[in-house]
Amino acid sequence: MSRGKTIAILQSNYVPWKGYFDLIAAVDEFLIYDEVQFTKNDWRNRNKIVLGGKLHWLTIPVKTSGIFGAPINVIEVSNASWSDSHWQTLAQAYRRAPFFRQMAPAIEAAFQNAGRHPRLSDVNEALLRSLAGMLELNTPLLRADVVPRTTEDPTARLIEICRARGASRYLSGPAARDYLQDDLFAQAGIELLFADYGGYRAYDQDHDPFQHGVSMLDTLLRCGPAARDHLKSLHDPAAFMIPNGL
Repeated sequence: MSRGKTIAILQSNYVPWKGYFDLIAAVDEFLIYDEVQFTKNDWRNRNKIVLGGKLHWLTIPVKTSGIFGAPINVIEVSNASWSDSHWQTLAQAYRRAPFFRQMAPAIEAAFQNAGRHPRLSDVNEALLRSLAGMLELNTPLLRADVVPRTTEDPTARLIEICRARGASRYLSGPAARDYLQDDLFAQAGIELLFADYGGYRAYDQDHDPFQHGVSMLDTLLRCGPAARDHLKSLHDPAAFMIPNGL
């Protein structure tokens, strides 16, 4: 695999799962792509935890009436009390988790800080930064709109950002294989890589079968400092970043 600056460009998610943080850990720069359309019933404003041995959704209420097609970065929170409610639910769900006492003060503070923001994108970014800090990830996080948009084509926009940020490699989630125009990356001289989310290790979760797709908060509260060890890219980057075509 050739050397060079690697970046990832992805919409913000609410307290996302470990695969999202694996993308952050794997790259030299991570850009939050919230200039694209907000999608309802998606990961932008909700995620899952384990509560009483069952999966439970945490959802930030947002204002969407009359703004169909609006980008993520203009979506506003509709009830400022969401952060207190979510923290109380988390405390109930994980009060007996092995690292709750150790991790709770920092996580509660992160929710208090995030709850001050009126826009979803700012909420998500604040929590991403807090959780990345708990995982000791030093990857710079920026907004993709630091690069002026000159094209409406989705793939061309990603390439435009890569070029502007001096990246020679672009790391994407595997679902994007279905729509990215890989020939345009090749023409631009940018190596296209895809994350491989297979092979994650399980841990004691209080749920059977084990659920990998829950919020990273589950891993942090159950594994503490060892949560970092559950990111594939930190111990086997070649197995996490797969070149296009393989």
